[in-house]
Amino acid sequence: MLLSYYTILPFILLIAAIAILPLALPEFWEKNSRKALVTAVISLPILVFLALHSTHELILTAKDYFSFIALLTALFVISGGILITGDLRGTPSVNTLFLFAGALVANLIGTTGASMLIIRPLLSTNSERKLTVHIPVFFIFIVSNIGGCLTPLADPPLFLGYLKGVPFSWTFRLFPAWLFAVATLLAVFYAMDRYYFSRETKRDVQFDRTHLAPLRVHGKLNFIFLAGVVGAIFFQLPFGYREAVMLSMAAASFFTTPRRLHEKNRFTFNPIVEVAILFAGIFVTLVPAMMLLQAYGGRLGIASPWQFFWLTGILSSFLDNAPTYLAFFSLAQSVTVPGAHEVVAGVGDHLLRAISCGAVFMGANTYIGNGPNFMVKIIAEEHKFPIPHFFGYMVYSALILIPLYLAITFIFFL
Repeated sequence: MLLSYYTILPFILLIAAIAILPLALPEFWEKNSRKALVTAVISLPILVFLALHSTHELILTAKDYFSFIALLTALFVISGGILITGDLRGTPSVNTLFLFAGALVANLIGTTGASMLIIRPLLSTNSERKLTVHIPVFFIFIVSNIGGCLTPLADPPLFLGYLKGVPFSWTFRLFPAWLFAVATLLAVFYAMDRYYFSRETKRDVQFDRTHLAPLRVHGKLNFIFLAGVVGAIFFQLPFGYREAVMLSMAAASFFTTPRRLHEKNRFTFNPIVEVAILFAGIFVTLVPAMMLLQAYGGRLGIASPWQFFWLTGILSSFLDNAPTYLAFFSLAQSVTVPGAHEVVAGVGDHLLRAISCGAVFMGANTYIGNGPNFMVKIIAEEHKFPIPHFFGYMVYSALILIPLYLAITFIFFL
């Protein structure tokens, strides 16, 4: 089927709506029902077009979307039943340790699970401070994205690669890039947080010192449900069974978790409902873009690791990074691999490293680059925490992440 470039306009329009409407019409955009209306109006033409002319791609997209939302929902609900109480001092050292711990945990329970588990105690720890807008931003950078590239469990793109034949342990080879990126961001964060901490009022600092409590973990039964979700992924259960297990774990968690834990966690379904609505439109409208890329990508002359790193990353910033990973994974399989390079699942090892890092790292560039990004934003807003709007966040990512990506390019991919 021949596609016109006009078929990508609904996707561009949807992205523009997500970026502009919260600023232009904040009261209108507050309700999920109105988000659903806007998403449906924009994506309906593409949905009808695919139903009539490309049913196979639409079914595949529906399956990917269902798996994506099932995983996010399970991790969101289960982690929402785990309450970490306590109030440490909101110092630069403590905050940096929070982020480092999140980067490690993300590789065990996924960036979504780690984000939902750690964001609330981090916000609580810094609730007495005023100059904190940078904290959730770096949290999204490190915990919700870049920290999760060492196992297939950490981020959906790597899980898809695992299903395509990439060995489970192969992602350990990304450790040098992970270490460089995480260490650099932690150093930048510490310096920035130390500067802002020094500008806090004496009253706020003293208030923070006098409101301390040790960290305690409640709702430990939910770790069993998390293990069930991880097991469903690790053992590669067939489609349908895998999602059934994950959603069953979510339901078991929700109904066995005491209400007081949900209340103290300020748990609501609003964040995951919003993500489900917006990503339903994104998954539908990005299908023509992915098909065009797969059809004509070979004409682009993409063959070098740095090209795969940047192109995968740039598209992962605005498309979902999971299908973007698959598109460039398929494109890389058509690239002739020199004899000096190892081949992994039909892709040169050097190219697969670039694709993996591009998809995982640059998912941090925007709120829509990776599922947990939006969730963290919404939870921070629900806690009355300052956080940049769509374009304000991109200013942070441009100033902080782009120089990091350039350094990674020269060190690892040239």
